Amino acid sequence: MSFLVVDHVSKFFPSHAGGGDVCIFRDVTLKIDKGEFVTVIGHSGCGKSTLLNIIAGLETQSEGGVILNGREASGPGLDRMVVFQNFALMPWMTVFENIALAVRSAYPEWGRDQVTAHVHKYIALVGLQGAESKRPIALSGGMKQRVGLARAFSIEPKVLLLDEPFAQIDALTRGVIQEELVQMWNATRNTVFMVTHDVDEAILLSDRVMLMTNGPSSRVAEIVDITIPRPRSRDTVIEHPHYYKIRNHVIHFLVRHASHGEGGAQGEPSDVAPLVVRF
Repeated sequence: MSFLVVDHVSKFFPSHAGGGDVCIFRDVTLKIDKGEFVTVIGHSGCGKSTLLNIIAGLETQSEGGVILNGREASGPGLDRMVVFQNFALMPWMTVFENIALAVRSAYPEWGRDQVTAHVHKYIALVGLQGAESKRPIALSGGMKQRVGLARAFSIEPKVLLLDEPFAQIDALTRGVIQEELVQMWNATRNTVFMVTHDVDEAILLSDRVMLMTNGPSSRVAEIVDITIPRPRSRDTVIEHPHYYKIRNHVIHFLVRHASHGEGGAQGEPSDVAPLVVRF
């Protein structure tokens, strides 16, 4: 049995113009193995972040269900940790305190020394030694997101959910933190579901990439296997013969669907199983 199953999930919102509900996405089904890194890409409005929030328990699906490790996942829980693009740090707390708050919530039986050692372990993993006593106002965007990643990894969730975590970071810093995320994932092998608009980021990080058609009534049209072996780095992944084949395929998909505007390509049924693409 797959570790995380999104089972025929659909989401409807009330129409502001009246006349019934609007379907954001329909009949999304996905099976993710333990330790797998899956990314979803699609144009704005296709429901990527809504799907992530449903998995996190922050949003309720209209149809279908989410099964985690054989049990239905309903409502938020520490077994699913989200890293948001807006950092979501407690501004009055230091780097250490922001991470320690999560650790104490996940492991209430731990003593002070055990919590301290665990927090310092993850501070070191993201390269923030020396910044433990700084508050978010004194941190750059890249440093803030490192705190968010350390906080998420530190509670060792069953599923790590990343909602465009590098969207507010400059390109150079983003590349560095992507490499650090690869190293952290290699060390922990968390199950990860990530939303991104960055094709290169998805190829670097993922085992599989879900491609969604445009909303409303979007669907998962393709699932692309990333056949570039691990370990990967930004300077070596582009040398693999599959890299540009995968990249061009994803970009052509996005361009093709952008040209059709809302609803994806004309005449696409919503109940067709995703095409699995492997180079």
